[in-house]
Amino acid sequence: MIKVTTFATPIKIFATQRELKELDEHVSAFLNEAHAAKVFSVSDTTTAGENGETIGLIRTVAYSVDDD
Repeated sequence: MIKVTTFATPIKIFATQRELKELDEHVSAFLNEAHAAKVFSVSDTTTAGENGETIGLIRTVAYSVDDD
């Protein structure tokens, strides 16, 4: 069965490197716990504040799990 899950994280100035690493770790842990058989797609997009500044990141993952 193919599934799609979305993750979100805030982005703060001077903390982006750490936040992206934490997001990578969170997504990897999720895929391990979900017993993902294959990952088909990983897509990132940013969210913007009132003045156009980047304030967050949304990561969408399409993956498959074996049918039980």
